[in-house]
Order: sequence, then structure tokens, then C-alpha cells
Amino acid sequence: MRIAADGTWFYQKTPIGRAPLVKLFASVLKREGDHYFLVTPVEKCGITVDEAPFLAVELAVADAESGAGGRVLRFRTNVDDWVTCGPNNPLRFEPEPATGGLKPFLHVRRNLWAKVTRALFYDLVELGEERDVDGARMFGVASGDSFFAMAPADSIAGLR
Repeated sequence: MRIAADGTWFYQKTPIGRAPLVKLFASVLKREGDHYFLVTPVEKCGITVDEAPFLAVELAVADAESGAGGRVLRFRTNVDDWVTCGPNNPLRFEPEPATGGLKPFLHVRRNLWAKVTRALFYDLVELGEERDVDGARMFGVASGDSFFAMAPADSIAGLR
């Protein structure tokens, strides 16, 4: 089995077209080091993941509940899980050497990550702000009381 970079699940090189079946497989997906497995009580089967096992495909922005700071970002994955971005489910931004850009990822659960789609990445940039992080001015996005730095603020000043 394989999960392609676009989030398509394959069995013997054929796309799995039944969403309920993909959701079932996703519910038993585990990661051990750099390897992925489908784990049931009776079987453990290796699976190839091209980039990330999930895609973040929808973004909902809401006001934080009382006591929490600012807005809260919630993402829907391609398997219909909703994930609230915060300390337990952070965003990370990896450099993309081929383009000089960034690839955003959201922690979903148990060391499993979702790649944030390009459209949602643009939404995150639109929501971005500058803050001081460890003595450096950084551009990033906030969710609740958490701030996720994307890049040094001076490196993107002319891009916004």
C-alpha cells in the first residue's frame, strides 16, 4: 500500500476510491521512526508514504474561548478529522530548496502529520503577523496562545 503526495491511497498501484475504506485504514495508521504501518490487533502491515499521510484541506478560523488568546485555527484533513492547531498539534514549516519556499505541515496525532495544501498556506500567510521569538523578529501565525514561526520577518518583508 502507498499514500501519494496528493493524499491518494493506493492498493497494488490502484487508487482506493471508497472514502470509508480510506478512513478505516487511516484510523489504524501508525508511525515508528521513519516507517509507517497499518496496525490491527492481529496484523501489522508496512505502508509507503510519499510525503505525509494526510492533507489539511480546510481551515476554520474562530475566536478563542475565554481565557485563551486571539483566534484558533482548526483544520480538516482529507479523511475528515478536525484538528485544532495549538501546543499539542503544532504547525511546522520546512524549507523547500527547489523553490526557495516553505512546506507547511500540521501535527495530527501520534507523530502523524498532514501537509497543508497550497491554498491553505496562502490563507495562513494572510493571517500571519510579526512577533519577537527568542530575540529575533519572526513572521508566523498564531492559534490560541501558540505562535508558529514561518521565517525571519526581514526575509519576507517585500513579499507581503
